[in-house]
Amino acid sequence: MANDMQTGEVKIRVRYAETDRMGLLHHANYLVYFEQARTELLRDAGKTYKDLEDAGFFLVVAKLEVRYRLPAHYDDVLTIRTTVTRASPVRLEHRYEVVRDGAVICEATSTLACVGRDGRLQALPDWLSGSE
Repeated sequence: MANDMQTGEVKIRVRYAETDRMGLLHHANYLVYFEQARTELLRDAGKTYKDLEDAGFFLVVAKLEVRYRLPAHYDDVLTIRTTVTRASPVRLEHRYEVVRDGAVICEATSTLACVGRDGRLQALPDWLSGSE
């Protein structure tokens, strides 16, 4: 999966419950959108988080950086572009772009670490780390 810099897109419409008193998408909800985008990227590769977890692999967020450029509003349709930028034996790195009407309104990066059921760092499955 990671060797070919896999990229995917998901469209999300901002729901009223996700906005703050000013009618703007609350900053914390971007993190939920990034998780949804990662989930769909994995699904596009033919796997699910459930598959990973059932096999004893858990991906935890170790680092997340977000740059908010422009606000999103209730009922906006956003496209979240997600790219796997790097895979190591135990980590995956992603880049995100949140786009509205062709403009990038938010950018982010994340690092996920792979842990086992005991919470200890472990190697990613070969198909996910790109070492197959």
